[in-house]
Amino acid sequence: EALENTTAQEASVAEMKVAFTRRRSLIISLLNEIPNVKTNTPEGAFYVFPEVEAYFGKKTETGEVIKDSMDLSIYLLNVAHVSTVAGLAFGAPKNIRISFAASDENITNAIALIKKALAKLS
Repeated sequence: EALENTTAQEASVAEMKVAFTRRRSLIISLLNEIPNVKTNTPEGAFYVFPEVEAYFGKKTETGEVIKDSMDLSIYLLNVAHVSTVAGLAFGAPKNIRISFAASDENITNAIALIKKALAKLS
């Protein structure tokens, strides 16, 4: 019985690895379609850390200036209704962190909302 449990757990881990690899490829592909967003491929994490510095200094529709990754994360939460984490928290002030521990559909929708919100900045 212990051997059966171990085999089932290994199969489950293998399925999760395939799913997260697919999700990582999906989110990177979608982020690469957004102008001025630079994304690297994480090796083992379930989040990406795109550089978004090109959007600093831009203005929102209400005239507020995006000064840093914290401002951008707040803007994305308020406008796109997508939660990201400012890179400032990780010593990477030019970046934001986006988790891909979500369904393919949720990833696709979230990145589309982020892309639309970023396009509103001037």
